[in-house]
Amino acid sequence: MRSSDQLSARQRDILGFIEEFTQEHGYPPSIREIQDGLHISSTSVVAYNLRALESKGLIDRDGRVSRGIKIKNMTPIPLSRAQGGRVPLLGVITAGQPLPNPEDTSTTAVEMIEVPVDVAPPEKLQNVYALKVRGHSMIDALIDDGDIVLMRYQETADNGQMVAVRIEDDNAVTLKRFYREGDKVRLQPANITMEPIYVDAARVHVQGRVVGVLRSMW
Repeated sequence: MRSSDQLSARQRDILGFIEEFTQEHGYPPSIREIQDGLHISSTSVVAYNLRALESKGLIDRDGRVSRGIKIKNMTPIPLSRAQGGRVPLLGVITAGQPLPNPEDTSTTAVEMIEVPVDVAPPEKLQNVYALKVRGHSMIDALIDDGDIVLMRYQETADNGQMVAVRIEDDNAVTLKRFYREGDKVRLQPANITMEPIYVDAARVHVQGRVVGVLRSMW
């Protein structure tokens, strides 16, 4: 007998909700969203049933993040699931300690990617480019290794914005939240296991602000 044949009605409802939510939004629901969506009495009831689904081998869970739920063997959502515009994929950006820039973003892009219209309508894609994320420092902002971030080109940033920055002299590019603090800039990861990076403001050059994410389902 398959594990899915041994589910309670509530577990079937939760599994169906996770799948539908993920297909619609491109990322999994939080426990609170499952509770609200299915009108379940408490988040502890949701958590109990998620543990049951995990023990039956139907989902994987990552306790480090609030949306760390994935249905096993679920067909990934194609990035081009809806007709939309196209933006240049200019290379890779690290979401970790800054590393030498693996791609020269001033060169002509070798690949164009489709941006689903439910992520951004084509008319909103002027001055937008894409970078593939390498690393886990922005995982608490729901940006993980393998995701693609959509960047709107700009050379300045407000405190709290998530930006791609080039660090002068190091030829390093990284994805972090930007905070100006006197003559320094704090580049803040969204991962409680990682420390912020402090750099002289004159050495920090903003290359764009995150305006969207295409999540990898693998």
